[in-house]
Amino acid sequence: MPSPQQPLTANDQVQNLILDSADFEDFLNELARFSAHQVAGTGDDALCGITLLRDRKAATIGWSSDSAREVDEIQYSLSQGPCLTAAKEEREVHVPDLHRENRWGPDYATAVASHGLRSVLSVPFNLQGEAKAALNLYSDVPNKFDERATAKARGFTREISQALRLAVRFSLHTDSAANLRATLESRTIIDIAVGIVMAQNRCSQKAAVTILTEAASNSNTKLRDIARSLVDSVGGMGTRTHFQEPGLQADQPA
Repeated sequence: MPSPQQPLTANDQVQNLILDSADFEDFLNELARFSAHQVAGTGDDALCGITLLRDRKAATIGWSSDSAREVDEIQYSLSQGPCLTAAKEEREVHVPDLHRENRWGPDYATAVASHGLRSVLSVPFNLQGEAKAALNLYSDVPNKFDERATAKARGFTREISQALRLAVRFSLHTDSAANLRATLESRTIIDIAVGIVMAQNRCSQKAAVTILTEAASNSNTKLRDIARSLVDSVGGMGTRTHFQEPGLQADQPA
């Protein structure tokens, strides 16, 4: 009588994702969705993004949904936040409640909370020199990531770090590497847009990010699309758009 089949480990399942995915980008998105399901704890799945730091650039290279990518990009625009801290310093970062968070200033917490989110957990991967990366989990429930969920996320990232490390290394030697490079370079358009808003309004970087984030939220448009529209308009490829701080007249300096 055949013995019952042993359940697959997380690492086995991730390796299957690598084999079944069409390319590197597809694998990373599937990994983010799988991760969200694995470590969210009880209740609904969390949002999940995977941040990669390489060549002094940060980008979300895998996301469980567009919302997950959007909130990760807020941190990159501000150059600070839990996922960047987790990846750079290779340590866990827990935000129990964004309404009570000020470690990265009020702009970060306010911007992410405006997406209806309340708690964040970022756990680093161990890529052993290939690059630095972190798993970022978001929930609309405060105190979602308790010690049990955190321990689960810690064990999960430790178990799949080797698979992710191999996938990152392999991607650099295949045509799929273009997907990774394009993702890392795509946030440049947001940085340029932030600079334009700073010049237009004579405001700080943080204020410029807030202005763009509010414009995206008010128009129900993705942040990178708002940024591209602004950069294109200034470059003469479209109708000129001027984003300004609330309460200011069109040409009134901040």
